[in-house]
Amino acid sequence: MSAVGLPFPAPGQPPEGGTAEGFSDRPQAVLFACNMNAIRSPMAASILRFLAGKQIYVQSGGVRAGETDPFAIAAMEEIGIDIAKHRPVTIEDLEDTTFDLIVTLAPEAHHKALEMTRTMAAEVEYWPTMDPSAAAGNREQILDAYRAVRDQLFEKIKARFAFAAAPQA
Repeated sequence: MSAVGLPFPAPGQPPEGGTAEGFSDRPQAVLFACNMNAIRSPMAASILRFLAGKQIYVQSGGVRAGETDPFAIAAMEEIGIDIAKHRPVTIEDLEDTTFDLIVTLAPEAHHKALEMTRTMAAEVEYWPTMDPSAAAGNREQILDAYRAVRDQLFEKIKARFAFAAAPQA
């Protein structure tokens, strides 16, 4: 059973309700990129790692390195994913930059990814994603903004990578 209470497919097997064809079409290496690698990209990367296990190599990076965000950690803990050890890095700081797919979550990151494709063969997808750090209010209202981003990313990742039977965020 998973951290959220539902079973996952065996490693190397398509998810229940998924097809072997869609499963084999998945990229083998994915980079999630945002501005500071503190909220959106580490959330997305940890969600894909959670769903794919070791079937897909997943990294995250930012245009600039930010600071670890406690609200991002709290929002992910709620669904059983621990990102407390994540340390923001820039895309340039990544040791391996051979990705099949770069998913950008902010305009600045999208421009950076397009520049990268001048010297590397990678597909780039732009998923406009709100920056929850701009939320105001009390702790619960701010955390709600982070939950909304987490849930949006979870659903988008399930759909994009064909995890039809994956648990709900």
